[in-house]
Amino acid sequence: MKANLILISYLISSVLFIFAIKRLGKVNTARQGNLLSSIGMFIAIVATLMKLDSFNPQFIIIGLAIGIIIGVVSALRVAMTAMPEMVGIFNGFGGGASALVASAEMIKIANGTPSTTTILIIIMLSVIIGSITLSGSFIAFGKLKGFISGQPITYPGQNIFNFFILIAIVCASYFAIIDPTNLNMFYIVVGIGLLLGILSIIPIGGADMPVVISLLNSYSGIAAASTGFVLQNHALIVSGSLVGASGLFLTNIMCKGMNRSLGNVLFSAFGKVDKAAAGSKSEERITIKEMSADNAAYTMQSAESVIIVPGYGMAVAQAQHEVRKLSDELEKEGVEVKFAVHPVAGRMPGHMNVLLAEANIPYDKLFDMDEINDDFEGADVALIIGANDVVNPAARHDESSPIYGMPILNVDYAKTTFVLKRSMNPGFAGISNELFGYENNYMVFGDAKATVSQFVETLKEES
Repeated sequence: MKANLILISYLISSVLFIFAIKRLGKVNTARQGNLLSSIGMFIAIVATLMKLDSFNPQFIIIGLAIGIIIGVVSALRVAMTAMPEMVGIFNGFGGGASALVASAEMIKIANGTPSTTTILIIIMLSVIIGSITLSGSFIAFGKLKGFISGQPITYPGQNIFNFFILIAIVCASYFAIIDPTNLNMFYIVVGIGLLLGILSIIPIGGADMPVVISLLNSYSGIAAASTGFVLQNHALIVSGSLVGASGLFLTNIMCKGMNRSLGNVLFSAFGKVDKAAAGSKSEERITIKEMSADNAAYTMQSAESVIIVPGYGMAVAQAQHEVRKLSDELEKEGVEVKFAVHPVAGRMPGHMNVLLAEANIPYDKLFDMDEINDDFEGADVALIIGANDVVNPAARHDESSPIYGMPILNVDYAKTTFVLKRSMNPGFAGISNELFGYENNYMVFGDAKATVSQFVETLKEES
């Protein structure tokens, strides 16, 4: 009876996870998805506790308390601008947790618990993938936070060196499997896995962080599913498989958004800027035109259609609520307002969607790149708030540019473009934007939140 109840509980939690993933696919149902996944995980935890013959409730309570405190503090104190870093850290913790659980099982086997070769292989997979996820996620966190250079860090023969490290970890895993009592070889596997995680993320440029975040998310799911097989825990297998598969699908979407293969991102140091080559076409003979916030507001007021393009600069300035006010004021003047969201805008998948949803901007005004790119040609104004690389026309024709071939938002096809930036510094990828020198472009310098607020005040005074 107890065993059947546990299986039914795992089945219910698995179904909730599946529905949660479905709900998370759309902005307007994402909160429901989070709630369903939380309920599913709670049921899975209770079922797992029922499965244990004996356990010390003190350790369970302490673990739950620590997790709850960290979760609540993170939810309340971490700013939306730091969400990519937090997601990266959580990916690392997920991979690390899987590696720790698998390591505990390996230690039990070394101390005499019977096992099979299949279980030992799965333990090795869980430990390797989990440790790669842990260290790789912390490197991604460092790049996003600015502790580590956002530029790819490379050296001659890097891919060959990583290949030999991969061979070394396979050999070490083999010896750990044939002699599980020799934990020294197992510890070598863990160490090499952590090193491989560092070396695999270091050469990836900051422009590729959305891909890295989604890929590491997939790794954490695969590690969890492997650990689920080791523990014979059905809920962990299902949830890990869902996270692994959805992460791979999301990674594929991110790669398509940059017109790059995953191999190119991982092994070709995409985003590494050759300053001589990048500057030759992007910085020479550029003459920018600056416009005041008031005049830009008047131009948008007289327009029939305005397309707003959010970028990471909007997130840094926490300008999303002011952007909502601007949209409302323009619509009062009879202006059609739309929002264009590039798939890799920001520093994690869906970053801009989350910010705009936080400001209660209607979902039907948010359009993906493929849906709205044809509309720019008929738009009177394209307002770019802190975006850089995803609106850089060099991606279409400048073969020396690191972003050449990446699909971009066709903002330069609009009659007038306004770019809101603090300065002429390049974007996160370190690439100059030739749009700034185009005839139909005007720069509006200053803090994005303050500038958009000035737009709103000007429109209110004129109405």
